[in-house]
Amino acid sequence: MLKRAFPREYFFASLATLIARLLFRTLRLRVLDRAGFLSSPPSGPVIMTFWHNRIPAIALGFLRKYHHHQRRGVVVLTSPSKDGEILARVMARLGMGSVRGSSSRRGFLALRELTLKLEEGYDLAITPDGPRGPKYSLGPGVIFLAQKTSLPILPLHAHYHHAMRLKTWDSFPIPLPFSRVDIVLDSYWSIDPSLSNLEPERQKLEELLKKEALDL
Repeated sequence: MLKRAFPREYFFASLATLIARLLFRTLRLRVLDRAGFLSSPPSGPVIMTFWHNRIPAIALGFLRKYHHHQRRGVVVLTSPSKDGEILARVMARLGMGSVRGSSSRRGFLALRELTLKLEEGYDLAITPDGPRGPKYSLGPGVIFLAQKTSLPILPLHAHYHHAMRLKTWDSFPIPLPFSRVDIVLDSYWSIDPSLSNLEPERQKLEELLKKEALDL
């Protein structure tokens, strides 16, 4: 019996990247930049955060396209699971780095690696309800990281005008060909370094992201 020349994750990542690129060539993308991130990008890194089921639109419609001479690149937090390995490989094919970890596995180590990436000047992209939910439940990691590093959070939203939903925990959508996707870059959030109770900040950011999640 012949051994596989490459792992299954490599094959699925290559296939997913190809299909996604072909699909997004047909979509009409509109970006609303409330933060002024594109017109007047900050000199330092930012912590981008968005719901797990917005990954297709934001990763392919925005993250792989935005560039500026002051930006070093984007690092995405992905799960240490096999699904996370596929996502990490897809992100690599789109020109983005990754850090593996979640709240239940490698959480502390992932936080240290993310902090180092921020210190090196990379922007971060974090889905605070991934990889397994609950849907639209924001974990404390984003708030803690922003306070620890004194860097701003950039909330991102995506609205699918026509999409098919998979039967997953977060109703993961696949936009239909030739449909429209709106991507919103919301105003920056800064966390007061003197705060000892971060729960109110976590709740406010969760509500903001939920409020914009109108189509799923």
